[in-house]
Amino acid sequence: MSGKFVVQGGNRLSGAVRVGGAKNSALKLMAAALLTEEQTVLTNVPLITDVKIMAAVLERLGASISYSDPDVIEIKPGYSLYAEAPYELVSQMRASIIVLGPLLARLGRARVAMPGGCNIGSRKIDMHIRGLEMLGARIEVGHGFIEAISEKLVGSKIALDYPSVGATENLLMAATLAEGVTIIENVAREPEIVDLANFLRKMGAKIEGAGTPTMRIEGVDKLHGVEYRVVPDRIEAGTLLVAAAITNGDIMVKDAIPEHLEMVISKLRDIGAEVIASDAGIRVAGCKCINPTDIATLPHPGFPTDMQTQFMALLAMANGTSIITENIFENRFMFVNELNRMGSDVRTEGRHAIINGVPKLTGAPVKAPDLRGGAALVLAGLAAEGVTEIFDIYHIDRGYHNFEHKLRALGANIQRISKGERSNILKVAK
Repeated sequence: MSGKFVVQGGNRLSGAVRVGGAKNSALKLMAAALLTEEQTVLTNVPLITDVKIMAAVLERLGASISYSDPDVIEIKPGYSLYAEAPYELVSQMRASIIVLGPLLARLGRARVAMPGGCNIGSRKIDMHIRGLEMLGARIEVGHGFIEAISEKLVGSKIALDYPSVGATENLLMAATLAEGVTIIENVAREPEIVDLANFLRKMGAKIEGAGTPTMRIEGVDKLHGVEYRVVPDRIEAGTLLVAAAITNGDIMVKDAIPEHLEMVISKLRDIGAEVIASDAGIRVAGCKCINPTDIATLPHPGFPTDMQTQFMALLAMANGTSIITENIFENRFMFVNELNRMGSDVRTEGRHAIINGVPKLTGAPVKAPDLRGGAALVLAGLAAEGVTEIFDIYHIDRGYHNFEHKLRALGANIQRISKGERSNILKVAK
């Protein structure tokens, strides 16, 4: 499924919607399942393109993958695994690099193609490599592959230059089967890191400090299979909360965890939206007049880079000027040109975007430049006057399951149109 989205803007969204499992957690839990030869069952797994790619990667490595329900994946690596993750799969998704640590820990060797995925900036793998070398691995990088060998991983003290999510995950997984104690300082603190640590602990790993700047991992001889529920997706939840604000709507996002979205909630309140957080989820009621605000993306618990484009779409209609500073990925502003096609007034200067609010956005044909930028263009289309066509929506499918169905259930006029089909929305518009 791909094609394009056609959106007729102007509808005020309202109602309740349930958030799915976290993309950025599910992919890492699938990779972590390689650490045992026993079967692992993951529930609340989002049925998105990236999950399907990761399942294909695991199958090429020799694991058995089956689905007992659409959101339940059974993974059985078995005793014998292959050590190589091929280019044709890894190149489709950067998260595939995360199999490096589990393969090295389990097999003593790994050969993983250099990763691909959204072109939103240089996500360097230096910290992955240096950290694994400190655990005793010998690593060579060349001809498009990372090759790692180790007769035995041994615990060490590792300080990351930057709280990289991927490096934290790779080193955490490798350390679970290393001999002795590993201490990793300046680790990432994202909720998905905590979810991975909780999953590994349930498998028998000994981990302390997840969610803090320092983690301590005491290696064990063996991990076992478990059943585990993936944490709700905070970025999908945040996107739906912005959908309420940008359409002056009223949406209850069920299962969203307020503690995972504190900065998003804070900024929604800054722009004038009403936010009610509870154990059941988060409710947002929008406002007719959007206040400007400034945002700087930072590692968790700072403002998430994955919510930056959605807020840019929202602030494009603010009553004043806002500034967004992107501190994580330098190419996250690729979306600006497309948003400006819809009548926004945004200019960029290095890592800063200056957003002069306009009274309205106007529907236009646009292309999704990446996953989150594509979702943000859908949000802009919901608020725009007229019809917006969003092309290259395969990017959006990488991270959002049934996106258009959830929005339609809230009152949006949105259609997915496959190649060769005609949209009823476009017919009416003409």
